Amino acid sequence: MKNCLVVEDSRVMRAVARRLFEELRFETGEAEDGMGGLRACHEKMPDVIFLDGNLPSMPGPEFIKSVRGQQNGAHPVILLATTENDPDEIAAAMAAGADDFVMKPYDRATLRSKLVELGQPV
Repeated sequence: MKNCLVVEDSRVMRAVARRLFEELRFETGEAEDGMGGLRACHEKMPDVIFLDGNLPSMPGPEFIKSVRGQQNGAHPVILLATTENDPDEIAAAMAAGADDFVMKPYDRATLRSKLVELGQPV
């Protein structure tokens, strides 16, 4: 079974994302901040990282670069979730190594479509 790590500071949004990924048949873990997400990746690198773009403790690009620098860090698909329609923020995340992004609010169909585009069977 594929696994996903949801890195999101909002408990409600983590629960929503977790439910959607579980519906897509991903074993799903959670982290409430960037440091927790990096620890989880160090313990077991997930197949997909679903990352809130506005973590208060660590900017998205910093988190992405840290993941990409870890052993097996090139492996996961990193999907950024953002409320911002700021092209510079999205470009910075993509330049850091994000594979794609979705705008909040998102739904199961949107996540499924993005994952399929990124080569993740669902």
